[in-house]
Amino acid sequence: MHRDGIGFDRATLLSTISSLSGIAEENIELGLLFCFQLHDLSIKTGFILEAEVSTVLVKAYSNLGGDVHDCYRLFMDSSDHRDIISWTGIIATFAKQIPQAALSLFCQLRREGWASDRYTLSSVLKACAGLMTARHASAVHLLVVQAGLEGDTVLANALIHSYARCGSIALSKQVFDELEFRDTVSWNSMLKAYSLHGQAGRALELFSTMDVQPDAATFVALLSACSHVGMVEEGATVFDTMLENHGVAPELDHYACMVDMYGRAGRILEAKNLLSKMPMQPDSVVWSALLGACRKYSETGLGKLAAAKLRELDPDNSLGFVLMSNIYSSDGNFDEAGLLRKKMKVSRVMKRPGLSWIEVGNQIHEFASGGLWHPQREAICVKLEMLIQQLKDIGYAPDTSLVLHDVEEDQKAEQLSHHSEKLALTFALMDASSLSHPQAVIKIMKNIRICLDCHNFMKFASKLTRKEIVVRDSNRFHHFKEGVCSCNDYW
Repeated sequence: MHRDGIGFDRATLLSTISSLSGIAEENIELGLLFCFQLHDLSIKTGFILEAEVSTVLVKAYSNLGGDVHDCYRLFMDSSDHRDIISWTGIIATFAKQIPQAALSLFCQLRREGWASDRYTLSSVLKACAGLMTARHASAVHLLVVQAGLEGDTVLANALIHSYARCGSIALSKQVFDELEFRDTVSWNSMLKAYSLHGQAGRALELFSTMDVQPDAATFVALLSACSHVGMVEEGATVFDTMLENHGVAPELDHYACMVDMYGRAGRILEAKNLLSKMPMQPDSVVWSALLGACRKYSETGLGKLAAAKLRELDPDNSLGFVLMSNIYSSDGNFDEAGLLRKKMKVSRVMKRPGLSWIEVGNQIHEFASGGLWHPQREAICVKLEMLIQQLKDIGYAPDTSLVLHDVEEDQKAEQLSHHSEKLALTFALMDASSLSHPQAVIKIMKNIRICLDCHNFMKFASKLTRKEIVVRDSNRFHHFKEGVCSCNDYW
């Protein structure tokens, strides 16, 4: 149209930019190229000066995985034409990737005198869900009440999700119970909250009272909940009846949950059989679930198949390399493990680093394995060594079987001792304010699954310090108290 010299207006440009979200599912690079071209065209025609155009461009870049800082520059360039929609757009963009920055932008919005609407508050609550403590969500909740929006279903759903992600499932349940008009998302949000915290029994009980039509997301939440606690028979019943009783046909996500459920329980053959009977081709999530089970139960042959399929479908994902290397190492086959790590390096596939975050003194601290990033690394390591010795005195023993390299035992213990969540906990214990209140809960967020040794470490640490320690890893919450974890060592 543009090449043929046919003119266009703002509406044409807005609809074209908005359509780029559909391309993101098929070809992100092509989508970004089109976005750059339309951005350039917006500048040349002067439409970029209109808030609606700059806002829809920010949203398009965000949906296509563009750099959030580029989005922010685009937002700043439209400073003379901002409205609440453009503010909401940039906050939503940062909420996905840098939640703390989204909150800072929200504070700036309020300082400049803008009135938040339900969409702005909903975006801010999504940012709160990415943080460790519920205090930010509670502050936004107060604003929701002050604005007279406590009965708004969209905001209530966001609050349920945010509180659950921050570890406060009791507050999620309170918002859910007080909500007068619940839609499917409301029910799903509460079911997901129970799943995240390993409360499958409560999830199934709540589902039995659901008075709206469930959808595909409802059953993903239920199956995930059952998988996390080993309720295999109950989960299988949900899966087998979802189409007949509720008219919802199983999709890829449901099959992935079932493969994960069987795999966690050691029922590898049933997981394999289900995968072979799927009416659609398994995706990378399904194969990664099977590979995880093979890693846990040392199923080398099937693991090789799952790893190969995973690398074929998602070549940039390190999981296929890492888990298969771990399987080889667990079997003592260090040569094969080494070859696989070399192949990973040649393929330029990067392993996701283990990171943990903790909030101390109203400031978020980030830790990487080894603690190299933190300015107080030396003091933390000294304190950690003292803590490890205290824990050993009450029964803790490092599980060196999980260090999958052909090195001496003392070297393995050394590697384990500097995992990021242990450093985060040690740093919290060094802070007097973290220990002053007897009911204070130490909350740690981790970007990958907690390992078995760190899980044991946290159990003994909760017993020694008489503190509740909550760890949110990539899969679920672990509540450690008096030497016991809420997951009952099944995760």
